[in-house]
Amino acid sequence: MSVIVRDYRSEDAEALSLLYARSVGARATADYSPAQIEVWAGLAPSAARLEALMADGRRRFVALQAQGPVGFVDLESDGHIHFLYKAPEAEAGVAARLLSAAEALAVSAKAPRLYAEASEPARRFFERHGFVVVERRDFEVEGVAIHNYAVEKPLP
Repeated sequence: MSVIVRDYRSEDAEALSLLYARSVGARATADYSPAQIEVWAGLAPSAARLEALMADGRRRFVALQAQGPVGFVDLESDGHIHFLYKAPEAEAGVAARLLSAAEALAVSAKAPRLYAEASEPARRFFERHGFVVVERRDFEVEGVAIHNYAVEKPLP
């Protein structure tokens, strides 16, 4: 099955909001408790919020397969990756293709680095793609302890 990566369109917002929550529920089960997954999935941005975020000049790329969107990456102008999610049914390599699109854009914009806040599974993905862990971040969401990692990759 072929994957196409293209720029975000407003009509993608609803599907991407749903994709976020499905991705969290499917990918984090080995690393986070059910309570942690529930509060994290509950942070899924609404379609309106995803659309509103575009007003700050960020770029969003969407990966498409025949059934529709299967992943997205959201890159802010300073090299911050706000979102990088893929659907459980997405074929292998979708996240890597999205990251590659974001990195190419950041390099062309002369951003000094890419950086993100990564979950346990995302940390392993980012490390395979040249990122280093800066620190572990422990915090609470709705009274539930959870953690992520600050990761970064210097750019040429």
